[in-house]
Amino acid sequence: MASSVSQQALASAAEKLDGATRTATAEQVAAVADEILSVAALLRAQPRLRRALTDPSRDGADRGGLIRSLLSGKVSAITADVLADLVSGRFSRPSELLDATERLGVEALLDSADRDAKLGDVEDELFRFGQIVSGNPELAVTLSDPGAPIERRVKLVHDLLKGKVQLASGRLIEVALTGLGGRGFEASLTRLVEATAAKRDREVAYVTVAKPLTEAEEQALADKLATMYGRQVSLKVDVDPSIIGGVSVRVGSDLYDGTILRRLNAAKQAFAK
Repeated sequence: MASSVSQQALASAAEKLDGATRTATAEQVAAVADEILSVAALLRAQPRLRRALTDPSRDGADRGGLIRSLLSGKVSAITADVLADLVSGRFSRPSELLDATERLGVEALLDSADRDAKLGDVEDELFRFGQIVSGNPELAVTLSDPGAPIERRVKLVHDLLKGKVQLASGRLIEVALTGLGGRGFEASLTRLVEATAAKRDREVAYVTVAKPLTEAEEQALADKLATMYGRQVSLKVDVDPSIIGGVSVRVGSDLYDGTILRRLNAAKQAFAK
């Protein structure tokens, strides 16, 4: 979990980024996001650099000057200014700087998709790709293997998705491959689905059913959950015949399991006592 001081540094940089890109186009914001995520990749590969940029014995202006000198002529002025603001803040651990830089890049990517009115598409594409991966054990192992070169895994994703998803979706999947905030690939993908939904001011409800819901049934369930949680809900529906019937719904840490499989398992346990 990020410390309060790192959260303050991230909030300051995010505010600066928002102000600097307020009148920018979706493409311009996407370019800044790509630069920030490229710097995150550099920080991931350079532990000594992370330590230097979070060294508490150096003042914030000195750390900001260091990142500016490293990025001079390589990124836009907006990116340099935002990252200088970020590293001038305090971090309890060097890893927190990497996490904050990733989050800043992800937020910028989501902002670019929002300006292009593509956030809903991105959310659905991330979820669908997650379903494809979870349904293919060989692919899941390949993409989740931290020992496999990241370049090879990125190329595999590009080959699979070329021309089939939004550019922001593809870039976010690349972020998930590196392990967002230290998570595994599939957990990172789930977190990005939820971050995209949050950008749309929605909760995510993971729904498991034995057979596909009708459009009317989906709408009725979404309306019921919206009433319960006080905001709109994005349903992510997975069809799993093994549950036999009923429905399971997970929203955050809340689980509502009304499946026939659960009832049968409960009955078996009761008879076994």
